[in-house]
Amino acid sequence: MKVMVYSSFTFSYLNRARVLYQTLRRFHPDWELVALITDKPPKGFRLDLKREPFDRVVWAQDLGIPDFPAWMFRHDVVEVCTAVKGPFIHQACASGADVVIYLDPDTALFAPLDPLIEMLGEHDILLTPHLIDPNTDRTAILDNDVSASRTGIFNLGFVAIRTSGEGARFARWWNDRLLEFCFDDIPNGLFVDQRWCDHVPALFDRVKVVRDHGYNVASWNLSQRRVAIGQDGAITVNGSPLRFWHFTKLGPTGDMMTKKYAGANFQVYEIWHWYKRQVTLATDPKIPERYWFYGHYADGQAIPRDHRLLYRHRGDLQAAFPDPYAVGEGSYLAWLEGEGLA
Repeated sequence: MKVMVYSSFTFSYLNRARVLYQTLRRFHPDWELVALITDKPPKGFRLDLKREPFDRVVWAQDLGIPDFPAWMFRHDVVEVCTAVKGPFIHQACASGADVVIYLDPDTALFAPLDPLIEMLGEHDILLTPHLIDPNTDRTAILDNDVSASRTGIFNLGFVAIRTSGEGARFARWWNDRLLEFCFDDIPNGLFVDQRWCDHVPALFDRVKVVRDHGYNVASWNLSQRRVAIGQDGAITVNGSPLRFWHFTKLGPTGDMMTKKYAGANFQVYEIWHWYKRQVTLATDPKIPERYWFYGHYADGQAIPRDHRLLYRHRGDLQAAFPDPYAVGEGSYLAWLEGEGLA
């Protein structure tokens, strides 16, 4: 069975992605590992595939998305890195792979994912919920249960499909939704790609909700998961092997939420410290922090979010300025300046 794994990221997340692919390569050397990059390399940096832990790169601009500059401009960096997941997984169904797995770049494997492949023998779509145990503490309910109600029942840092049957039908549907409606707009019922997948168990057959404590461990479910490290180094979560951890919000926010819910479960901190060391080792100083090529106009000015939102909601502006990144006379930016909006 041919298995393809991909992750979607920009160059500022290349260090995290390297750690993910290194752990994938350790446990699954025969799987095809693909980097989906929505970015262009920063000056002075060269991506050398011979030195990277993934097999190949797919650039977002090569996915065949119509009116790519205008489409790109309507999204911020988080929105677009999730939006491109749909077109990729849909196109991957015709690539010859039997199984396609998506993992966020800030995840890392700690054991093989073979049980997932076994599940896909009976099911076509696999999803992991944010929560698989109900919280009882009020603070945990507010932090985690209410948050999941806003942002989506399933965490789309992971999804796996068979490339036929219901898996292929899901991929086409997700492609269509994310191309048009992948925005961080919670008041209007959207949170990038995740809220859409609340519908999956209702819209598709052969869906498996993975309710194993060893998958997609993260700060939002640590309140109900106990991590242990055996004398042999094997890591378990509520007695199940730890398969992969989702190191979301690396930095002060992630530290705060992890400490809040790990408490005296000191093995959690050991895992976090290991991950931070790996990310540091994988960091290239030639890549500026928070770099994103598409975050700037052609002259280097940072693009404010309100410029993107106005363009997103105005079809007349999209028609008038098919390349909104351009500058100078007749550009979208010049129009904004003339209207006193820039």
